[in-house]
Amino acid sequence: MSRISKEQVKHVAHLARLHVSEDEADMFTKQLDDIITFAEQLNELDTEGVEPTTHVLDLKNVTRKDEPKHWLTKEEALKNAPEKQDGQFRVPSILE
Repeated sequence: MSRISKEQVKHVAHLARLHVSEDEADMFTKQLDDIITFAEQLNELDTEGVEPTTHVLDLKNVTRKDEPKHWLTKEEALKNAPEKQDGQFRVPSILE
């Protein structure tokens, strides 16, 4: 027995604004049914005591510590600016 119907495949394709031919609908129905069947095999596993996880690898955030550092002063930043005005970069106006 199929766990997903051809009509459901066509409905989802319509929602996704995809044109699906009859042959493609048949193919996708079979493929999705195989995927669902495979996923249902996971229900047969004994997961008692298995901690839930979102990823199979233990990933860690590898960003640096946020520490204050010496950066450019305003004068240093504006030193090579082609145009400056009131301590800021002067750029051409883009709005009328």
